[in-house]
Amino acid sequence: MTVPRVTVPRAAAALTQTSPTRGGIGESTLRPDGVLKVTGEFAYSSDLWHEDMLWGHTLRSTTAHALIHSIDISAALATPGVHAVLTYEDLPARQKTYGLEIKDTPALAHGKVRHHGEPVALVAADHPETARRAAARIRVDYGELPVVTDEASATAPGAPLVHEHRTDHHAAHVPHPNIVHRQPVVRGDATAAAARADVVVRGEYVFGMQDQAFLGPESGLAIPAPDGGVDLHVATQWLHSDLGQIAPVLGLPEEKVRMALAGVGGAFGGREDLSMQIHACLLALRTGRPVKMVYNRFESFFGHVHRHPARLSYEHGATRDGRLTHVRCRIVLDGGAYASSSPAVVGNAASLAVGPYAVDHVDLEALALYTNNPPCGAMRGFGAVQACFAYEAQMDRVAARLGLDPVEFRRRNAMEQGTLMPTGQRVDSPAPVAELLRRVKARPLPPERQWESADGTVDPRALPGGVSNTTRGEGVVRGIGYAVGIKNVGFSEGFDDYSTARVRLETVGGVPAATVYTAMAEVGQGGITVHAQIARTELGVGQVTIRPADTGIGSAGGTSASRQTYVTGGAVRHACEVVREKVLDLGRVRFGPYHPAWATAELRLEDGRVVTEGGEVLAPLTEVLDGEAVEAEVEWRHRPTRPLDRVSGQGDGHVQYSFAAHRAVVEVDTELGLVKVVELACAQDVGKALNPLSVEGQIQGGTTQGLGIAVMEEIVVDPVTARVRNPSFTDYLIPTILDTPAIPVEMLELADDHAPYGLRGVGEAPTLSATPAVLAAIRSATGLPLDRVPVRPEHLTGG
Repeated sequence: MTVPRVTVPRAAAALTQTSPTRGGIGESTLRPDGVLKVTGEFAYSSDLWHEDMLWGHTLRSTTAHALIHSIDISAALATPGVHAVLTYEDLPARQKTYGLEIKDTPALAHGKVRHHGEPVALVAADHPETARRAAARIRVDYGELPVVTDEASATAPGAPLVHEHRTDHHAAHVPHPNIVHRQPVVRGDATAAAARADVVVRGEYVFGMQDQAFLGPESGLAIPAPDGGVDLHVATQWLHSDLGQIAPVLGLPEEKVRMALAGVGGAFGGREDLSMQIHACLLALRTGRPVKMVYNRFESFFGHVHRHPARLSYEHGATRDGRLTHVRCRIVLDGGAYASSSPAVVGNAASLAVGPYAVDHVDLEALALYTNNPPCGAMRGFGAVQACFAYEAQMDRVAARLGLDPVEFRRRNAMEQGTLMPTGQRVDSPAPVAELLRRVKARPLPPERQWESADGTVDPRALPGGVSNTTRGEGVVRGIGYAVGIKNVGFSEGFDDYSTARVRLETVGGVPAATVYTAMAEVGQGGITVHAQIARTELGVGQVTIRPADTGIGSAGGTSASRQTYVTGGAVRHACEVVREKVLDLGRVRFGPYHPAWATAELRLEDGRVVTEGGEVLAPLTEVLDGEAVEAEVEWRHRPTRPLDRVSGQGDGHVQYSFAAHRAVVEVDTELGLVKVVELACAQDVGKALNPLSVEGQIQGGTTQGLGIAVMEEIVVDPVTARVRNPSFTDYLIPTILDTPAIPVEMLELADDHAPYGLRGVGEAPTLSATPAVLAAIRSATGLPLDRVPVRPEHLTGG
């Protein structure tokens, strides 16, 4: 049999990292893929190639809610170069839907479409433009239906049902079929506490729909296999979750769907759900040819979920001396047409809705709606971002009513180790909220009028409006704002959160070398670097190879929830520990009879040798191994969590909490409504910085995404038609290098005794507090209430 040739990009190749004297835990080791990425040599999933491949394309709905009366594919099939056109009727298995928590998403629309851009048909052709032209020739007869776009239209008497026949377990716990999930949290007596409050402040807030805006669009290559299965190379955040959703729709056992991670150009939650995976496999299996699919930017906006837009109602009470008495709130998240991870997002929003403050009396409710808006799901911060924007605005308003400094008011109410969360869970690791706030406030402020040099020359890049030269500094006012947030780490509410790792130690080319196998998705977070650092530290070797991630090993869980360094890093560490003990046992057998120190328990591997606690070298690793390879595969779990009670919201729902605080300095042209963020300083407790440079980059990246939703990023959905108005980077704006301010970072390392190396997940927390800090600074500059993000110029000028 002739084996077809497939080009495997360097992104998927094994990455060998050699550092004989350094590169362990706590060092700023450079990423092995870093140079490849900055020089353009790194290959992403869109660079995959097969000599015999076809190109796939998806036809998407042009309307948000409609019956499908008919689909005419004849013209598309007649297009020269077309090899297949598929609709719902061509799906091969009884299982035709998928989903992360609720399997409510059809692989292809059947009977009706529920949102703008829903997949309706597939085309495979010998050229991507041929596939697109053929798809445009498919005729779909739609019968328009009323759209559900908000809570009022979703829950009104006689409201159209987005999903007519719900069968998921959440349905029994919601008061209306258009509510995906609802979670109350009640502790203490908020009504009685409100009666004792000296000040009560209420606020209504709106949070816009944000896109993950990863730079590498959805793409992958499906290759039919001789055994009737399929090999799928794809950019994703969780190979095994994808596998569990893909195989049933293909009608194949999981062992016949082999998945390998291709180069990932960013994720931020947008790759947790399926996009083109099932479609590429269906076309490959139908045509018997490899099929590649690559979304353009327009299609990418429709091909993945977004951050939930939200409406949030808050009530805070406080005593005259600045102590919070109670918090009431209601958070309504728009989940769009399909559930995705909305139930988990609701759980996070509800359990973290009070923020990092000690409050004895709470009455909270969070819920997510089914609407005909675009589906929403995971994005960095996962429900806690929306809540933080609102509760931090409230903290500023209460402080103002009391005549207190906003930072001092926060510090008086800051939680600490031992504080009870609203869910009744005790925070049992450091919670340095007051200290983080103290540090960001104590930082020197950036100089004023940075746009003006000593000779009076004006640099427009430092002014609001930038090089558009809209101002020379007239009407520019500086503002300063503060915020702090709390985010959970890892999967929550009783989810079996674990990771699998296999580590092999052997002699290669006369030197000891380790190989690490996991299914972790490297999406840019630096996990492959950290895994090598762990192996060097635990096994005392310089050469470490990280094998490509695929489904040939057990699940590593998702690259999300700030969990991979904690959970997969914990698995790699544990596998290394097992390997180390096996190596020491080999040494005891081979050398123990000749040297009594081998009988001691305090032996370690260091610089390719076995040494005692006192530093005596017992033997080189190469001699201990003597040509043998030592291997161990483990599953590693953190301590368990529990589901939140459906009525009270009580329960130990989270494994760990992380904290970050920001101080924003902005300059606002109050006449033109333009904002320049001058500095966005962050202080964050990271537990232990396994790679300080990488940790700093994570904090700066999260901060920048928080800045984006504060002042520019929003997917605009027509409130009448539910169609997306701006699916492109022309109209959906993200911060560029000219928009991104200085982001000085101060890291605290207060170890969490429950976590490997004492580390704390870092990637999400800075996204929370960056947004409200920027808004607080703009309010400081303008005196406006600003209860909506992103802030637009007309919000500042009254236009």
